[in-house]
Amino acid sequence: MQISLFRSEVFPFLLLFLALIFTTLIADLALHLFDLAWIGRYAGIPGTLLILLSLIYSLRKRKVITSGNPRRYLQMHETFTWLGALMVMIHAGIHFNAVLPWLALIAMLVNVASGLVGRFLLARSRQKLIEREKKFQLHGLSKTETERELFWDAVTFDLMAKWRAVHFPISLAFAVLGLGHIVGVFLFWGWK
Repeated sequence: MQISLFRSEVFPFLLLFLALIFTTLIADLALHLFDLAWIGRYAGIPGTLLILLSLIYSLRKRKVITSGNPRRYLQMHETFTWLGALMVMIHAGIHFNAVLPWLALIAMLVNVASGLVGRFLLARSRQKLIEREKKFQLHGLSKTETERELFWDAVTFDLMAKWRAVHFPISLAFAVLGLGHIVGVFLFWGWK
């Protein structure tokens, strides 16, 4: 029995993204109900630190860090980013105080969505390519014939693997807007 593409790829993506939004709403509601909304004000700090820690994966991928399992770093990147985004969203809450923090929040959400799309799309494409290669080999095609048959799929996969070219500018926009928000907080803080 073949699992539908929607159920195997789109649904997990939507589930993770909606879980982030839903968890944020529940946590923010709980903080307000128990008169602990002040916690949300400071949740942005550990959230930002988690997002910064998630960048260790990028350092490993670019071989700035040479030790450690890249797959472990990727799992850490995904987990820390999700939790960090959750804390930053709880920090933002439902308060509309200024434009810059909301622009940073929107950029972060687009960045998280972009990362999830890359994760699911790239994994699915790689798996599909491997399956087709095995199928051709089972049918007795030579390595050269298999490569010829898979040429356009391989080209497509290589192009899809470049989704990071989109993910990186989105990440940069989030970083700039987030940094602008942090600098603004320090500039206008009541330092009495």
